[in-house]
Amino acid sequence: MKYSKIYFIALLTLLLIVNTAKAQDLLDLVDTDKPKKEIVKNAFKSIRVINGHSIEFLSPGTMDFRILHRFGQLNQPNNFGGLDQASMRLGFDFGITRYLQFGFGRSTFKKEFDGYFKLAPIRQSTGTHSFPATIALVGGMTLNTLPYADPTVHNYFSSRIAYYGQMIIGRKFSEGITLQLSPTIVHNNIVPFTSQPNDVFAIGFGGRLKMNKRTAFTWDYYYLLNGIQDDVNYDPLSIGVDIETGGHVFQLHVSNSAGMNERAFITETTGSWEKFDVRLGFNLSRIFQISHKK
Repeated sequence: MKYSKIYFIALLTLLLIVNTAKAQDLLDLVDTDKPKKEIVKNAFKSIRVINGHSIEFLSPGTMDFRILHRFGQLNQPNNFGGLDQASMRLGFDFGITRYLQFGFGRSTFKKEFDGYFKLAPIRQSTGTHSFPATIALVGGMTLNTLPYADPTVHNYFSSRIAYYGQMIIGRKFSEGITLQLSPTIVHNNIVPFTSQPNDVFAIGFGGRLKMNKRTAFTWDYYYLLNGIQDDVNYDPLSIGVDIETGGHVFQLHVSNSAGMNERAFITETTGSWEKFDVRLGFNLSRIFQISHKK
């Protein structure tokens, strides 16, 4: 079947989490001296895996200033390996509580503004009444500020807006391994062609493999369940390395996506890994304490 492989991977990820939950419940039955409940931290070193949101949350009262940079296509020799071209996003993310954060940013790609809220009804924890996984909900919006292609056609302001919703289910299995699954929907109020759907559904997969104290291998991939047009757009895949350098997290990566918000990288990835139509990039994150922790 068309989606059998992706369903199998999604089911396997969920079974890993459920299996761990059952094992933990059995241990709770024999453990009469349970430690105090504590939230599991550092599942990822950043609030984003590479492109997509991670299950990690900012501490209350902190701000994450983020610079995301994506160079041009590597398979174009006249662009000096893509370094002659670049797009970027500036972002500000704020930790409100241990379970809530929000952020906003602006990208050069389509001169887009974006904003989101991320809430975790359940966070992975240890101790009394613990839970083996984090379940987070994300809701966001983007605003395209480019001039309309045809100014003679009347368009509403709402035509510039797109929305996305996402559930992230993830677990830190050990100090070295974290996996997550992210069912996602993106809604565009207007699309360029009638052949394109307004609603695009995707399943995201992300992970982290810690290599040593300060570096980790990361990846995220979004499989589009609809909205794929042959030789036009592709599933976004990014692989990279996180480097922690005392207060900064530096993410070096390779991606086939130029866009750096959910609408852009899920619905408008035009690069193909098979054709080596990929781009070098980096994300730079710096955390600031702006208020007292709650």
